[in-house]
Amino acid sequence: MLKTWRALDLRRRFVLVGAGVLSLVAVLSLAQLATRPAMALLYSGLDPATAGEVVGRLEQLAVVSEVRGDAIYVAEGARDRVRLSLAREGLPRQGQAGYELLDSLSGFSATADMFNAAFWRAKEGELARTILAAPGVRAARVHIAVPSRRPFARESAPPTASVTVTMAGGALTQAQARAMRYLVALSVPNLAPEQVAVIDSRAGIVLAPGSEDGAKDGDTAAAERETRLKAEIEQLIAARVGRDRARVSVTVETDREAETVVETVIDPESQVTLSLDNEELTDTSQGAAGNVTVASNLPAGDAEAGAQRQSARSETRERVNYDYSELRRERVRQAGAIRRISVAVLVDGIVSEGEGGAPVWAARPEEELEVLRGLVRAAIGYDAERGDIVTVESMAFQPDATPGELVEASPVLRFFDRNALTLVQIAVLAAVAVVLGLTVVRPVLTRQPVPEEEMLTVNPDGSPAGNAVALGRPESGALTAAGALAGGLSGSAEADGPASGEVPELSPVENLRLAVAENQEQTLAMLKDWLSSTDEEAA
Repeated sequence: MLKTWRALDLRRRFVLVGAGVLSLVAVLSLAQLATRPAMALLYSGLDPATAGEVVGRLEQLAVVSEVRGDAIYVAEGARDRVRLSLAREGLPRQGQAGYELLDSLSGFSATADMFNAAFWRAKEGELARTILAAPGVRAARVHIAVPSRRPFARESAPPTASVTVTMAGGALTQAQARAMRYLVALSVPNLAPEQVAVIDSRAGIVLAPGSEDGAKDGDTAAAERETRLKAEIEQLIAARVGRDRARVSVTVETDREAETVVETVIDPESQVTLSLDNEELTDTSQGAAGNVTVASNLPAGDAEAGAQRQSARSETRERVNYDYSELRRERVRQAGAIRRISVAVLVDGIVSEGEGGAPVWAARPEEELEVLRGLVRAAIGYDAERGDIVTVESMAFQPDATPGELVEASPVLRFFDRNALTLVQIAVLAAVAVVLGLTVVRPVLTRQPVPEEEMLTVNPDGSPAGNAVALGRPESGALTAAGALAGGLSGSAEADGPASGEVPELSPVENLRLAVAENQEQTLAMLKDWLSSTDEEAA
């Protein structure tokens, strides 16, 4: 290893050091990501103020957390424990403050107006919390307007209220709106349900103030009737044309007004005797017909005799009481009565096999369509005077894509879904480490050292052999160290040897060792010159 390091030039050494540092960083990053715990969702959809309180408390508890948009993530193993710990402290605080506002009031410093304001704020907060407990409700606000009492006013204005709801998905239904209306109305004294407005933040007004639930109930009943009639007609048509080969649309128009009709009918020909009363009167009177004088008027006077007068009167009365037959009708028509029913049915045609096996579509005959119209009329209770409309047509259906089966994700897929970003980071770092190891570190570490025989091979005349490995730079044109050293030493050895120039038959390596051992000073001088020339070329 050390020998390979010494054989590298300065540029390659820098490349090797940089590659080693990058590989170390990649390995440490992979180790950190591998030992990092899986993160699970703690809370989401919190308002900024509440989310800040939760994050601050997590920091105090030394819990590792991440904030991703409006969601807070913690370690998966500690999620349940953290939730229980935060719930014990009343976090997160959802909606408005409730009755805890009254805890801070003191009987010595709070006035009646302050207490009333805090009381109604607490009432609004408690109602908002109750509404938030409903499924699908993301946020809720309740506003209650209670008129102040005037000392000499005979009647005070009734209280009113409004509820604003934000749904997590979809729109607020009529049933949910009516439930919220009665919840608020029954929680406030003297508050009528009609004085509570329910508003969806996305869909607008659901229940307007002053509107009764009768019209809404009529709409709900009409929708339920439409759904029932549609299901019955589709089932009836499918028995003939096949499943999913008919489309049915039903519209039921209803009256939104309630009406009370009182009718009284008297028949003059139907005379009935109630009572019969007969009364007979007879009157008889007698008297004289003489002159009337003073003497005749005296008790003892002599009256002049004259003719006698007598009268009689008889009277008969009959009283009959009659009465006529009377018919009184009272009809009450509630909102939701059917005004008209409209039905549209679209059926597919008949598909047969044509020439070459190609499918051929043809419309259904009019006789069959007429039979289907009769079935639909019977199913809805068709009334021509009411203005009902039934339309049945045959048209070609566009082919739909084959619906796939709903497959639930496996635990492995859910794990990859929750930790997709982390897995991508690990994959990138692993790829970087592998590329650095294969392209930089591995070639340098696996480089084979030059055999000693090749480095020291020389020709018999002392010149470097053709396969000698140059230790210097090739472009300098200098001889190899082994060749130069062998050439110089062999020359000196020949001068000191026998005159005949006979050289013992030894291997080149043994000859070089022998020459170096006999001429140490000259060898050192030649090596010094070679090293100095190499340093100058490198500079």
